[in-house]
Amino acid sequence: MRTGDEMLQHIVEKSALDDEFRQALLADPKSTISEELGITIPDSMNIEVHESDMQTVHLALPPDPNLTEEQLEAISAGLCCCW
Repeated sequence: MRTGDEMLQHIVEKSALDDEFRQALLADPKSTISEELGITIPDSMNIEVHESDMQTVHLALPPDPNLTEEQLEAISAGLCCCW
């Protein structure tokens, strides 16, 4: 089984080499990632893909450190916290 970081690396690398995959990822990230990795992503998980350019930087913050145990469990039930 691959780690979340390995899966993310695979997706990023493929999107750099395959424009059709990149466009699918931007249009429908959840289905594209599920199909590519052969995994099921829970309906409760949202995935947003942002394409950076020279004028825009996207910053992804980790989950709020003040989350409850139940909220943390719900996050960890997904693919990984970095998506």
